[in-house]
Amino acid sequence: MFGPDWETPCKSCSFWADNFERSVVHLKARDVTLIAVSRAPLAKLEAFKQRMGWTFNWVSSATTDFNFDCDASFRPEEQATYNYAPKTSSMTELPGISVFHKDASGTVFHTYSCYSRGIDMMNATYQYLDLVPKGRDEADLPHSMAWVHYRDSYGG
Repeated sequence: MFGPDWETPCKSCSFWADNFERSVVHLKARDVTLIAVSRAPLAKLEAFKQRMGWTFNWVSSATTDFNFDCDASFRPEEQATYNYAPKTSSMTELPGISVFHKDASGTVFHTYSCYSRGIDMMNATYQYLDLVPKGRDEADLPHSMAWVHYRDSYGG
């Protein structure tokens, strides 16, 4: 969502964050914690979080391999897998959702991951667009999410 050397986060990933922002309170009521993890320094994450008015936990994995271990960040020199297939994109940061469970003894288990179109189910805006006559209406765009902007940047 936000690479360590980027000035701003990915607009598409920010679109997703806008969609899960309001789920946090409901998840907490069911003993579930949603945390966004990016490799950018925490100060950059906090500044953008404040700009967008987000309240969810957003942490930096800057000096760890967490995002690499979850197959969402990639080193340019490595042959990588994304969405359970050989990675074909040159992008170093791609979206993914991972679920973890900590049992009573404190052991943490990685129980689920999804990537690419598999994360669409978490985006309420896409679910609504899929209901309307024109759908997502992305066929004539240079890439599917070219229409997406930061929510405070759409204008009048």
